[in-house]
Amino acid sequence: MQKLNGKWLCAVSGGGDSMALLAMCLEAGIDCAAAHVNYHHRDQAEEEEAYVRQFCHEHHVACYVRNEPFHCQGNFEAGAREWRYDFFVSLVQQYHFAGVLIAHQEDDLIETYLMQEEKGLVPAHYGLKEENLYHGILVKRPLLQYTKKELEAYCQVHGIKYFYDETNDDVTYARNKMRHETVAPMDRFARDMVRHEITVKNAAKHEQSCRVNTYIHAGRADLSQYRSLRQGDRLALLRKIIEPEAETREARISLSFSKEIDHILMSENDFDIAVHGQHLVQSQASFFLTAGYAPYKYKVTDREELMKLGQQTCFSIETGSQGIYAVTLKDADYPLTLRCFEDGDAICLRYGTKSIARFFVDRKIPRYLRKTWPILCNCDGKVILVPGIGCDVLHFSDRPTVNVVQYPLIKETFDDVGRKRY
Repeated sequence: MQKLNGKWLCAVSGGGDSMALLAMCLEAGIDCAAAHVNYHHRDQAEEEEAYVRQFCHEHHVACYVRNEPFHCQGNFEAGAREWRYDFFVSLVQQYHFAGVLIAHQEDDLIETYLMQEEKGLVPAHYGLKEENLYHGILVKRPLLQYTKKELEAYCQVHGIKYFYDETNDDVTYARNKMRHETVAPMDRFARDMVRHEITVKNAAKHEQSCRVNTYIHAGRADLSQYRSLRQGDRLALLRKIIEPEAETREARISLSFSKEIDHILMSENDFDIAVHGQHLVQSQASFFLTAGYAPYKYKVTDREELMKLGQQTCFSIETGSQGIYAVTLKDADYPLTLRCFEDGDAICLRYGTKSIARFFVDRKIPRYLRKTWPILCNCDGKVILVPGIGCDVLHFSDRPTVNVVQYPLIKETFDDVGRKRY
């Protein structure tokens, strides 16, 4: 293995792959330390931890162990992966390692690719990358050119003990089934063919990625441009918008789900699509991913308390000046309630009652912003101000008390509206 500059953290489970990695690092003169995670879920876990500690002690390698009991109520493999990688990240940050070395090998590479194909995933990269970032930490896989058998043979030749995880034989797990029934029996020719296929697909994906990047600006894409693209490029662009830095399997979308999203974008306007706890939304000509806004409700007893609200996520309270955000308050209005829009809200204007829902439609307010649009009510629950419309007929004057501004749309929607609405 080629020598690496800097000091590295080796992930060492005690299995043949990781023991070979650590031994190869020492052989190549790489300055390294070891990180071991004991989940306490297998009978030989304690023996494995003791062996890794002993090996590191004998070879003067610092060894860091996470051995508090691991509990997971969901997917064990996904939870365990996050558990150990978070441990690696904390060590890299604490001891200033150059990054983490992971003992993934060719079998893992091919297995991952075949699983991606079988599940219909839309990966950022086919197979496994030799380098990637996890929460800002460099992760390297220097053994992707070796097979599992070659690494085990290396351990045997050098007299290095290693453990075999018997849970890998349980073919009720899809990955184990793929490993034993498809990958393990492959000869060199078949492996080379799969690796060539992976290389070709990743080259095409890289070219496509560069192409669709030109359509994304500050995390947003123009909807009309999106609709002019062929489907393959549209799906790639969607991935760039939805999961720009997906570091876990749970953060990625399947091919079928991405096609469902694509169908909505091609056929609907003003959409709000839930994706992994966030929202893919349209605002005017563009679409983007947003965390959305949490509902809110504030009660204030006087102007001073109202002004203290200052700038919030969805609105800001500012000194009064004439316009469509202004209201003139009276002592009898308190206590005031500043809350999100609710169905049925309306405001009494000089020319009649205006439905807030109708205002949203008329002014093409994006659907995702309607739910948290600020509504100011007096002590009787009457709506006296709606930013963008203005105050009701009884609360207008040329010396308004305060302005309530719908913050995200100050520049986006109303800069061209200079007239008062009351």
